[in-house]
Order: sequence, then C-alpha cells, then structure tokens
Amino acid sequence: MDDLRAKLAYLKGLSEGLDLDENSKEGKLFAQMIFLLEGMTDVVDDLQEDYDELYEYVEAIDQDLTDLEDDVYQEPFDEDEEDFEEFSLECPDCHEIVYVDGDTLDEEDIEVLCPSCHRVVFVQGELWEEDEAELEDDEGSQE
Repeated sequence: MDDLRAKLAYLKGLSEGLDLDENSKEGKLFAQMIFLLEGMTDVVDDLQEDYDELYEYVEAIDQDLTDLEDDVYQEPFDEDEEDFEEFSLECPDCHEIVYVDGDTLDEEDIEVLCPSCHRVVFVQGELWEEDEAELEDDEGSQE
C-alpha cells in the first residue's frame, strides 16, 4: 500500500509541477483525477486491512480445525499413544460397526450398545454371568 501512496504522491507532484490554472479545463480535469485516485487509494487501503484481518482469522480457524480433526479422526493405533487400543464389533441386527476402546474393556462390568439400534453387542463381567444364566433358564424352559 505504501507503493500505491508513493505513486499517488508522485502524480500529485507532477500535476502541481505543470503549473496548470485550476480554473482551466485541464486544471479541473487533473484535480478531479487526483481526487478520484486519492479516494480509490483510501478504499484499497481499507480493503487491504480487512483482507489482512480475515486472513489472520481464517488461519486461526484452520488451525482450530486441524486440532479438532486430530482429536476426532485420531488413528486407532497412533504411534504417539502406545497404550491406545480400539476394537470394533459388528451389530448382529443392523450391522453397524461399534468401536470400543481398550480402557473400556478393562472395566469389570460393561455393556456396549449399538448406537443405531441400541442392541447389546458386548457384555463383560457380572453382567455377562447374569445374561448367561438368563440364557440357560430360557433354554431350559423351552425344552
């Protein structure tokens, strides 16, 4: 922008150096052209400032989005996290893939539900023993 302002100042100096009468047709024309160029330079300066602000804002959004993508789309076996394990199970009803992290599987009593159809796809611990006992009861009553 300084370059544009410098060129405008140079043109103003040239027009003043011509020593034109401001009341003549040529003098009025040059004065109006310089006035128009000054206005255009001001508008370009404002646009450049707005552009710089938007550029910084978009860069910040891009960085935030990158951080969010890293958090959300983290690879299941990321090299930086040695202990992170993830298992996938397929729901027998709707065939949706359900992901369970290794820390969840370390818990004593867990029941994993399908997020789509809400069917139990995995049971562990005392809950498993209860379900197993219910299955045996149901099988015994069917015979």
